[in-house]
Amino acid sequence: MGLSEIRVALVGVGNCASALVQGLHGYKENPSNLPIAGLMHPKLGGYGIDDIVVSAAFDVDARKVGRDVSESIFAEPNNTLRFAKVPGSGIEVSRGETLDGVGEYLQQKIKISKAAPVNVVDVLKRTGSEIVVSYLPVGSQKASEYYASAAIEAGCAYINCIPVFLASDPQWRKRFEDGGVPIIGDDVKSQVGATIVHRALANLFRERGVTVDRTYQLNFGGNSDFLNMLERDRLTSKKISKTQAVVSQLPNAFDEGQIHVGPSDYVPWLQDRKIAHIRLEGTGFGGAPLNLELKLEVWDSPNSAGVVVDAIRCSKIALDRRLGGAILGPSSYYMKSPPRQFTDEEARRLMLNFVDDDAFSEGKTV
Repeated sequence: MGLSEIRVALVGVGNCASALVQGLHGYKENPSNLPIAGLMHPKLGGYGIDDIVVSAAFDVDARKVGRDVSESIFAEPNNTLRFAKVPGSGIEVSRGETLDGVGEYLQQKIKISKAAPVNVVDVLKRTGSEIVVSYLPVGSQKASEYYASAAIEAGCAYINCIPVFLASDPQWRKRFEDGGVPIIGDDVKSQVGATIVHRALANLFRERGVTVDRTYQLNFGGNSDFLNMLERDRLTSKKISKTQAVVSQLPNAFDEGQIHVGPSDYVPWLQDRKIAHIRLEGTGFGGAPLNLELKLEVWDSPNSAGVVVDAIRCSKIALDRRLGGAILGPSSYYMKSPPRQFTDEEARRLMLNFVDDDAFSEGKTV
């Protein structure tokens, strides 16, 4: 165990929550600081993964509401990899607010609970929750703002894993600053996912003097997230988030028609697997063309869970230091759309400086 328990409330008990909760139990037996597959940092700021506990959870699906978290993470339509046994927790999933959290296509998969929504602020306070992790569906603007407001009122840190712009929005940043609670966001960057790989390739071209003339990233998968994103109106912020994450790494401006980054389709039998096709076309020495294509296949939700484990511990460090507002170092390293973009190398340095007490006290991080 580390310094103290970290109590986390989950908003949305879908595949991402399932992977995270499984990981909290599957990695519990790692007793040291030794590297272990899947964890970027066994210890971070004195905290281990075994310090993180789920204190509350919210959902709207009747197959999850009222059930123990250990059961609800495996309820339909969840279809991610099962890699750990999860014992009963005694934590029941509360009926959250629906608002705009269930889109046109998700209605085919979700069975809306008839239970009355709980008072989220009361639940957060009663359960002693310190950090709210938002796993709402893409496009849930009103629901995101509702839970962010509840987190501020309850004095909880907020981790915005979806592409609704809160940490990167000046007005929302100020609300968290005024509330004296931290936020890490926006839109989680998976451990080795399409965005981080695309950014790495873009940086490789830039550092080796090759101009990127045009590029695309096409993603498809079989989880509820991809089904939800068939509703194109809900996809706008996702495309913006993924596109700016890549373009921010390149010095040259792009015409709108020369870059395409975003989800493209839903293939049910892939389940929680995601396939990404990335192509970069560039100009090298003497004007010679240089083209690169890559295919990446991952289990989508476990690929983000390791990142969220780190973000939770960074949020706890921020709470320990009584910081409010967007936490720039961790946001830039763990999220696609932070308040300010850096290269991944710079972002990692900022994150580590934030975690390090001495570096932080000397003002080496923001």
